[in-house]
Amino acid sequence: MFKLKCDDFLIYDEATGTYSMSPEQQVRDQTERNRWKSTGFTILKDWRLYLMLVPMILVYLLWKYLPMTELLAAFRFGNFQDVSDRPWVGFNNFKVIFVGAEATTFWMAFRNTFVIAFYGLLFGFPLPIILALFFNEVRSNVVRSIMQVCVYLPKFISTVIVTSLALALFASDTASTSPGILSKLLDKISSSSHLHDAVNKNGLVYSLEYFRSIYIITDIWEHAGYDSIVFFAAVIAVSPTSYEAAQIDGAGKMAQMRYVVIPSILSTVVIMLIMKIGGLLSVGYEKLYLLCPDDSLDNYQVAEVVSTWSNRIGGSYTSRAYGIAGEMTNNLIGMILVIGSNTIARKASDVSLY
Repeated sequence: MFKLKCDDFLIYDEATGTYSMSPEQQVRDQTERNRWKSTGFTILKDWRLYLMLVPMILVYLLWKYLPMTELLAAFRFGNFQDVSDRPWVGFNNFKVIFVGAEATTFWMAFRNTFVIAFYGLLFGFPLPIILALFFNEVRSNVVRSIMQVCVYLPKFISTVIVTSLALALFASDTASTSPGILSKLLDKISSSSHLHDAVNKNGLVYSLEYFRSIYIITDIWEHAGYDSIVFFAAVIAVSPTSYEAAQIDGAGKMAQMRYVVIPSILSTVVIMLIMKIGGLLSVGYEKLYLLCPDDSLDNYQVAEVVSTWSNRIGGSYTSRAYGIAGEMTNNLIGMILVIGSNTIARKASDVSLY
């Protein structure tokens, strides 16, 4: 029995009938015995670097892990202020939002979340890659720096300012407000009666037909430039010898992008795509609240997402558990999307997030 357990790392001497340990195994055992001592010595030696991790650890503990205790409220009755005092109801809250009294509004919010996130991914993900390829072709460092600053700047503008710009540019033509410049322009060049009615009623932002388009366009304008940083770093890391080899073979600029640059940054694209899919259903409520402050507006049917639905329905103790259950469902589906996309990417291209 001893031989079956130890002959993988012990050497058996048939002449003497004894076991001995190889020098390599002795080194491994010595390293294992001193592992914690070596780890402690490393921490003491680089204590300044580990001290910088303390704020991040505290942020994750206080704002990421500690609030998870409130997730228990999704499995309890919601009319008690203290979670520990609420009676356990199992999956009853989930049944209410799936097939019960709150099913209609929840599935409307979930559908809007998926549609907005899907179109945002479909049109918003390729644009940073295109910008990175474009920046790589600009030869003047000064011009490239100016252009990069211009496209990065919207990321650092407050969401309140972005939504205020959207409301001002697409404002309605009424007696109390002057029409926004973009609303006026679109109304002049378009013959659509729906667009004309939307401009003259409450504005394009508050219209049922054009709200999603405006939201996605402003979101792409806000984030595309900043998201291109990762792709641009991957593009400039491509070896110059690859370009030279392609030029010798007669490849032009477009052929170099197709056969040299894009295959070289494909691993970065796949990893960023998996991360984007992971946050596909994480549509924030801040911008949507500013564009749709109440449910009396025309765009409410397409602007209500799971995050805003959870905040609205969770305003009272009697329905707070439903809001938490809805958010948990949304996050679980997002986790499944990450695992699924990562598995597909690993099997299809041998590139994955983990």
